[in-house]
Order: sequence, then structure tokens, then C-alpha cells
Amino acid sequence: MTKKSRPKKPDPVADADAEAALDAAEAHDLAADVAAASADESTADVESREQLLADIEEAQDRALRSRAELENYRKRAARELQDARRYANLPLMRDLLPVLDNLDRAIEAAEKNHDAAKLLEGVKIVVEQFEGVFQRHHCTPIETLHQPFDPHLHQAISQQPCDEHPAGTVVLVTQPGFQLHDRVVRPSQVIVSAPGQEKTEEQST
Repeated sequence: MTKKSRPKKPDPVADADAEAALDAAEAHDLAADVAAASADESTADVESREQLLADIEEAQDRALRSRAELENYRKRAARELQDARRYANLPLMRDLLPVLDNLDRAIEAAEKNHDAAKLLEGVKIVVEQFEGVFQRHHCTPIETLHQPFDPHLHQAISQQPCDEHPAGTVVLVTQPGFQLHDRVVRPSQVIVSAPGQEKTEEQST
């Protein structure tokens, strides 16, 4: 008869060793995975930091260029403004020179011919030229005569009794005034009407 083999009894020590080995292997694999993940994360951080530094450097470069362009614009604008102020009257001077030339010609002709009538005619032509220059540059006479007195446009030098016009009316212009667009260059010097003798007598009775 053959002997039956007895089942082996479990060996607690061997089982513990095997389980410990398995745990150690799993721990080793986990540590390797963690190390690999850390390495990947470190690489990503480095790349992200380098990209951030590159973006900052590019932004600083753009800011420097913008600042330089703004400074150049300010200098150019200041130079153009200075030139505009310095040469603002250039068109006026060009228009006045022919007037001056004609005035010189009129004087020269009067000295040679001793003709007062021609001198007067020449002066009138020059005055007309002056008025044309003023109009081209929007400098126009202030409408004054027989207008109500306006302290913004007129400068009263005296009053004169007048029955023909209401009190406060300009009855005489002693010096014409001019305005450039809507700004007064020089107010008109005027004489303003005061209540006439008839009205004064009516008020006294």
C-alpha cells in the first residue's frame, strides 16, 4: 500500500516573509512612480518659469520701446507747437508786404511829381489793400454807428444830447474798432447819445 501524502501545514513565517517582500516591491514601485512624477513636475516648473521670464522680458522691452516713442512724440509735438507760435504771423506778413510796397511807391511818386491828388489816390488804394488783408485774416470792423452802446464792443469817451436817437445810442465813431472772428482786437471809441433837451424838460415838469 502506498502512503498518502499529508497536506503541508501553513508556515506563518514563510507567509509573512512573502507578504513583506510583496509590500516591499509595491513600495519600491510606488517610490519609483513618485520619483518619476516629481521629475516630470520639476521639468514642467522649469519650463513654465523660463516661459514666464521670457514673457516678462518681452513686456519690458515693449514698455521701453513705447516709452521711447512717447518721448519722441512729446519732443516732436513741442517743437511743432513752438514753430507754429513763432511763425503764426507769417501769412499776415506776406500779405502786408505788397501793401507796404505800394505805400512806398505812392510816396516816391508824390516826391517826384509834387502832386497831392495822386498821393491821395495812392493812399486810398493802400487803405483798400489794408482792408482786404484784414478781411482775408478774418479781422473785420465792428458795426458801431447808430447801434446801441455795448461795453463789450465800444468804449464811450463822452455823451452828447440827441433827440434823433434813443439814449445810449452810438451817434459818432471817433476810432473804429476791429474784431478777430468773435474776439475784440480793439473796441470802437464812440460818443453816446444822452437824453435830448426836450426829454429833459419833460422829465423836469
